[in-house]
Formats: sequence, C-alpha cells, structure tokens
Amino acid sequence: MEQTKLPNATIVLVLGILSFIGCCCTNGFAGLVLGGISLFLANKDEKLYRKNPENYSNHGQLKTGKILSIIGIVLSLILIAVYIYAKSTGIYEEWMERYMEQLEQLQ
Repeated sequence: MEQTKLPNATIVLVLGILSFIGCCCTNGFAGLVLGGISLFLANKDEKLYRKNPENYSNHGQLKTGKILSIIGIVLSLILIAVYIYAKSTGIYEEWMERYMEQLEQLQ
C-alpha cells in the first residue's frame, strides 16, 4: 500500500520553528499565537494518523513540529509573564531608560 504524507505536517513544522523564533522577537505574543495554531493543526493530523498509521509516512516531521510548538508556547508564556511583571512594577521603564542611554553612548 502506498503511503501518503499528512496534510499539515510541513506547516506544523514551519509554524513550530516560527513560534520558537517569535517568542524571543515579540515579547512572546507572536510565539504564543503561532504555536497555538501549530498545535491545533498538529492535533488535527494526529487524529488522522491514529486512524490509519500505516498510510502516512511523515509522522516524525509532525512530532518535531509539535514539540517545537510546545517549546515555543512555554517560552512565550514565560516571556509574557516577565513582560507583565516588569510593566506592572515599573521595571520595564527603567530597562528602556538604560537601553536608550546605552544607545546614546554608542552614537
């Protein structure tokens, strides 16, 4: 019997990688959204795979994307918690002042 590929495995992998990168570049918000979408699609394909596992050939790619999505979501949640804590206590403004001072010193 000829095996086919799971329909969302590649996009799950790409979104998982982008959620991992996005968690660091956007204070965690993009990583959370992209990781959530990736995890949703991964669970959808996981259901397909469980029905007929012998019909699909790229389950490993799906698992890798799912793991990256989970890591991206966890890191995003940590960064969002730090961001909210820093904003609520006023530490964020101190960080921004120091950052601006360092930028001025470099010029």
